[in-house]
Amino acid sequence: MDFSDGSRQSLIPSFLYSSSSKTLDLQKVLNRNSSFSKYPSPSASISSNGSSKAFVVPAPSEPGKIEMYSPAFYAACTVGGILSCGLTHMAVTPLDLVKCNMQIDPAKYKSISSGFGVLLKEQGARGFFRGWVPTLLGYSAQGACKFGFYEFFKKYYSDIAGPEFATKYKTLIYLAGSASAEVIADVALCPMEAVKVRVQTQPGFARGLSDGLPKFVRSEGVLGLYKGIVPLWGHTMMKFASFETIVEMLYKYGIPTPKEQCSKTVQLGVSFAGGYVAGVFCAIVSHPADNLVSFLNNAKGATVGDAVKKMGVLGLFTRGLPLRIVMIGTLTGAQWGIYDAFKVFVGLPTTGGVAPAAAPAPEVAKLRLENSDAVDSSMWEFLSELFNGALEVLVMML
Repeated sequence: MDFSDGSRQSLIPSFLYSSSSKTLDLQKVLNRNSSFSKYPSPSASISSNGSSKAFVVPAPSEPGKIEMYSPAFYAACTVGGILSCGLTHMAVTPLDLVKCNMQIDPAKYKSISSGFGVLLKEQGARGFFRGWVPTLLGYSAQGACKFGFYEFFKKYYSDIAGPEFATKYKTLIYLAGSASAEVIADVALCPMEAVKVRVQTQPGFARGLSDGLPKFVRSEGVLGLYKGIVPLWGHTMMKFASFETIVEMLYKYGIPTPKEQCSKTVQLGVSFAGGYVAGVFCAIVSHPADNLVSFLNNAKGATVGDAVKKMGVLGLFTRGLPLRIVMIGTLTGAQWGIYDAFKVFVGLPTTGGVAPAAAPAPEVAKLRLENSDAVDSSMWEFLSELFNGALEVLVMML
């Protein structure tokens, strides 16, 4: 329906913006107070002829700005992590199910296609989503801690290092921040991951989380839920540090337009592409640990030595790797895409980009830096350049 300007009605009370005689007293008060305030009064924008068109009241549905590094910022990152990790991992439960069984019983599950065929024949279509509840809960908790605490620790370590070191050694800041977040996140994930693997690889063990968790605890105790926690560490470090570096390289070398001038659609595309490549790196580097997690959680009393003896060193690195590259690459790309899309939705910028130039350090700090241990500085610089160089080589190979 077409409304003329004069017939439009606002849900906002008219006395907030009307220049009628009913608001003259309010305007007088505002005008009188404006002389005592450094901020202009709303009535100052009303023209002398009484027109109220210049005075615009923001719509109630207009999203407000979230201050960077405020409690609301970290809360938004936490919610974004829940959505990005919980939903994506639950969606690829069938792939994860085949992958875990290929790692545990390669003689039976020889390939991706045959693995799906075996599961369909033995468990039916419903069998493809065995373990989806612990997957959803476990990875939602991990995502909340992983993304929320990563943003916190990245800022925390940057403040400790100072603007000059934080820019020069940004990759080490990413690694330290992601490592700190991962310790917390994997504590949240590990119990759900243990139950998920047992449910998925041992048909008949339990129907799902509700009966699987108590049965697992009765069998191996509470500490048994955490026997796969050490192999989990390291996954997030590669995922976050490589993502930040890849996104920075994409904006620096692949896109001619500065990030702040790119549309949100382009920025989200960069987030997905950077996440996908980072996921490939992550899958390759963390695959032996993933095989260990599947093996340890499948058998009671299993040890790392048992896994190496049964699977072999080559098997730890290669068994189920092609499927995991596809799964983790897609997962990580989707996770960063969803995470940054949520940040954009609430008014925050996307993650990563060209790092700003370092702010000049005070003279006292400069003198202290000059007198610091040159060996430590050279070592950190070497490690940072080595990591960046390795990522550049891998990107060129892909």
